[in-house]
Formats: sequence, structure tokens, C-alpha cells
Amino acid sequence: MKILGIDPGTATTGYGVIQIEEERFYPVKYGLIETNKNGSPEKRLFSIYEQLNKIVQKYEPDELAIEKVFFATNAKTAIRVGQAQGVILLSAGYYKIPVFEYSPMTIKKMVTGNGRAAKEDVQVSVRKYLGNGVRKVKGKKTHFDNEADALAVAICHLFKRRDKMFVIGGE
Repeated sequence: MKILGIDPGTATTGYGVIQIEEERFYPVKYGLIETNKNGSPEKRLFSIYEQLNKIVQKYEPDELAIEKVFFATNAKTAIRVGQAQGVILLSAGYYKIPVFEYSPMTIKKMVTGNGRAAKEDVQVSVRKYLGNGVRKVKGKKTHFDNEADALAVAICHLFKRRDKMFVIGGE
């Protein structure tokens, strides 16, 4: 079974695919869907849709887990993230992939044990579960926190859907 975790955003959407085999799980692929910051909203959303469709076609996830949009102090940002989430849901619907949504607090609680954990703590926990090889590419400016958050969403879903312990995968 494969789970595709998504950390939605308009400029940068993180994604992470984890594979579950018997009692083990490990990362298959993680990365970013990035859009042109100078592009129009409709072009940016279409770009997210196209790039996500390619990921879905290549990795064929069985389930998709996504971070819920939460009300932020910046309503404009929350609306844009909600639009990106809508495009992601459209892609999942098109490919008939079941979708599961989790709040940021639930994701942090399931992955780190603390619902108010810092981004760095989430990254440490993701590495603990998936191996130390899960990190940003050296010498390349990335938004690794988005990738780690997407992997955390996938791990959260795995833990929520299973009631048994897994052997930690990774390197």
C-alpha cells in the first residue's frame, strides 16, 4: 500500500509518498510542487493540478492524506491554501483515491507526541521514522519543511489507520 501525504500551498505544495509492506514502511519519494510566484492564480492552481496528476500517475497511491486548511490570521493566505487544497481534492477525485484530512495539531501529535511541536521537531520525528537520509538536498535552496510536513501527514494517516506497531524503515 502507498500513502501520498500532502502539505498544501499555492507557492509550494509539499508531497511525500510512503510505502507500507507487511509491518514496515519507508519513503518512496518526496518533493515539492512549486508554482511561479508571478503567475496568475488560475495558472498556479492549474500547475499544481498538472504536477500532482503526474505524481499520482507515477506512484499510484492507494490513499491520500492532506493537512486541513486552518483559519490563520491572514485570511487571504487561508483562502489561497484552500484553493490549492480544492485542486488537490479534484485530482484525488479524478483518480478515485480516498482522501483523509488531518489538522496540523493532530499531525504533530501523532508524529511527535506534541500537538504544538515546532517545525524542527516534526523534521526530527520524520527522520526518526523514515531514516536520516530524509533531508533537504545539500547546496540546493529548498522548502524542506514542506516536504517533511507532507511526509508527516502520510505518517499520521498510517498511524491513525493502523492499530499495530510498525518496524521503523529507512536507510
